[in-house]
Amino acid sequence: MEERKYTKLSKRALYCMYTADIIVGAVFLVILAAVNWFWVFPEDIMIGKWISLALAVLLLIEMFVSPYFRYHRYRYSIDDESIDVIEGYLFVKRNIVPIERLHKLQTKKGPIDQFFQVAKVIVTTGGGDVTLSFLEEEKAEQIAENLQRRINEIVEEQREEQDRGRAEGRTR
Repeated sequence: MEERKYTKLSKRALYCMYTADIIVGAVFLVILAAVNWFWVFPEDIMIGKWISLALAVLLLIEMFVSPYFRYHRYRYSIDDESIDVIEGYLFVKRNIVPIERLHKLQTKKGPIDQFFQVAKVIVTTGGGDVTLSFLEEEKAEQIAENLQRRINEIVEEQREEQDRGRAEGRTR
């Protein structure tokens, strides 16, 4: 059996991950600060202060550690048979999707993705969605086009097989 060749993400993906995590983390820190300001500090809840401090420290660690590990673990492979995506931070997840099961392809870019010129390719199958994330825009478009071409080839092959089956049924 042939060894799969995996592709890693570009540095743009790492910067996008850090930016997104910092923005989300900042929002949670603001919410935590508001809870402390309006409830914990006026009521002088000591356990609340310690819990808030622990949450803030954990959130800061998460904001700066998670993108590093997610970036270095993320890889994908696409061949004629399947799409294979490995991703994760604490828990590593692997999705393998056979090409012939694909129903729909979609590319998507959020505001942060647009800033860093990265995109997602969302592959829909009968069993759910698989996302190739943080791809360079050009690469995402190329992957979507190649997968669409492959899907069209598979559909054409299936039609030809059905037509042959019908023709054989009529000749019997």
